[in-house]
Amino acid sequence: MPQLSRQLSYSTLLAIVIGAVIGSGIFLKPASMAIQFPSIYGILVLWLFAGTITLIGALTNAEVACLYPETGGQYVFFKKMFGDFVAFLYGWASIVVFNTAGIASIAYVAAYYLDYLIPLFRFPTNIEQMYSFHLPGVGTFYILEMFGRKILTIGVIIFFTIFNCYSTQQSSWIQRFLTGLKLGSIFCAILFLFLFSQNNFISRPQTPLLDSSLGWSGFIAALAGAFWCFDGWNNLSFVAGEIKDPNKSIAKSLLFGLLVCTGIYLLFNTVLFYVLPFNEIQQSEFVAATAMEYVFGSTGGLLISFIVIISVLGAVNGNVFACSRVTYSFAIDHRFISGIGTIHPKYQTPFKAIIVNSVWACLFVLSGSFDQLTDILIFVSWIFYGLSASGVIMLRYKNPQLERPYKVPWFPYLSGLFVVFTGFYLYTTIYNDYINYMNGSQPVLKCIVGLLLILAGIPLYFISKRAKKSPRLSSILAILLCVDLFIKNESTGWYRSIDYFDSVE
Repeated sequence: MPQLSRQLSYSTLLAIVIGAVIGSGIFLKPASMAIQFPSIYGILVLWLFAGTITLIGALTNAEVACLYPETGGQYVFFKKMFGDFVAFLYGWASIVVFNTAGIASIAYVAAYYLDYLIPLFRFPTNIEQMYSFHLPGVGTFYILEMFGRKILTIGVIIFFTIFNCYSTQQSSWIQRFLTGLKLGSIFCAILFLFLFSQNNFISRPQTPLLDSSLGWSGFIAALAGAFWCFDGWNNLSFVAGEIKDPNKSIAKSLLFGLLVCTGIYLLFNTVLFYVLPFNEIQQSEFVAATAMEYVFGSTGGLLISFIVIISVLGAVNGNVFACSRVTYSFAIDHRFISGIGTIHPKYQTPFKAIIVNSVWACLFVLSGSFDQLTDILIFVSWIFYGLSASGVIMLRYKNPQLERPYKVPWFPYLSGLFVVFTGFYLYTTIYNDYINYMNGSQPVLKCIVGLLLILAGIPLYFISKRAKKSPRLSSILAILLCVDLFIKNESTGWYRSIDYFDSVE
C-alpha cells in the first residue's frame, strides 16, 4: 500500500485549520443571517454558540484522530468504529457532496467578489431561465445562471489542482503564507473600521434577544450559515497520516485554531454592526465591501475585495490539499476506483485523487448557487459529524483497553451533548427546508438532494463488493467513473484497468 510521508509541522496544522475554516463564509453569510435572525445581540450569541458546538465536536473527533492517525481521517475512523458499509457511504459522500461542494462554494466567492470589482459576463435572464433541469420532488437547477462567475470559479479550482499535484511541501508553505496574510489583513480591516468609523451600534434600535418574533426556525437557519463558516476544521484529520507528531499536535491545533477563528468571527461581526445600519447589512450583497466603502469610500471597497480574495484562495488551497486525502484513502480500499489511490512517483502527491475531487467540484459549480451548495454540504457533513461523535462514545465502552494519547474532556457529557444537538439540528433543518420549499422561497429541497446523493452510494457499495471478485465488473465501473484507461487481455477477452501514468515512462 502506498504511503504518504509525515512532513506536516504544528505551524502547518494551525494554518490548515485556520486557513480552511476562515474562507468565504464570513464575508457573505452575515447578510443572510441578519435576515433570518434579525437581532444584533442574537447573532453575536449565535456565533459564540456555533463556535462552542464546533469546538466540542472537534475535540471529540480529536480523540479518535489521535487513536488512528492515518491518512483519510473520518473515512478511516468510520471503518474502525462502524465497519466498511458506513465508511463507504462516508467516502462516497465526501467525493460527491461535502468535500467537493465545499471546494466549489469557497472558490465561487473569489469570483463573487471579483465580479464586484469587474462586472463579469452573464447571460440575459431569459437565457439563464431557459437552460435548466428539473428533478421531480427535488427542484430546479439553473446551469447558465451567473455563468461568468462560474467559469472563473472553475479556473480557480483548476489552478490549485495543478499546484497541489506538484508538491506537498510547496502546498503547505503557500498555506502558511496565505493564512498569515489573511489573518493580518482581516485584523487590519477590523482595526481600521473601528478607529475611523463615525458610527456606533449602541445608539441603534435593537431587537431584544428574547423577542418572541425570533423563532427557532430563524435561529436554526442562521445557525446553518454560522456552521458553514466554521466548517473545514476536520480537514486536519484527513492529513493525520502526514503529521510529524500527531499525538501532541492534533488536539492542540484544533483547540487554538478554532479559538482564533471564533474570536475573529465575533470581532468581524461586531465591527459590521458598529459601522453599518442593520437594514443595510440585510440588503447588502457584498457586506464586507459595503462596510469598507461606508468608511473609506470606493478605495475601501477595493481593498476589502482583495482581502476576501486572498482569504478565499487560502481556503481553496487548504481544501484541495486536505480533501484529496479522503478520496485517496477511499480509493485504496476499493478495486473499482483503485487507480485513484496512486502517489506520483516524482512529486509524492495523491495527484489522481486531487484531480477527481476537482473535476466533481467543477460540476458542482455549474449546478447551483452559493447558498444551495453550502446548505447541502453542511446538512450532509453534520450527519457524519454526529455519527463520528457517537462512534467515539461507542469505542470508549467497546474497547476501553486501547491506549488513547488524547481523551476528550468531561466524557461522556461533552460528546453526548454534541450528539443530541446534532440530532436536533438535523431535524429542524429538514423541517425548515420543507417549509421554505413549499412556500416558494427556495427552488430546491436541499436536504433531499444531500440525502439522495448519500443513498446513491448504497447500491454502489454492494456492486463494489462484487467487483472485487469480478475483473470485468471492476473495469466497467471504473470506465463509468472515468478513472482509468483499459486494455484487453487477449487470453481472457476481458478488459483490465491500467494506470496511464504507470504505463507511460
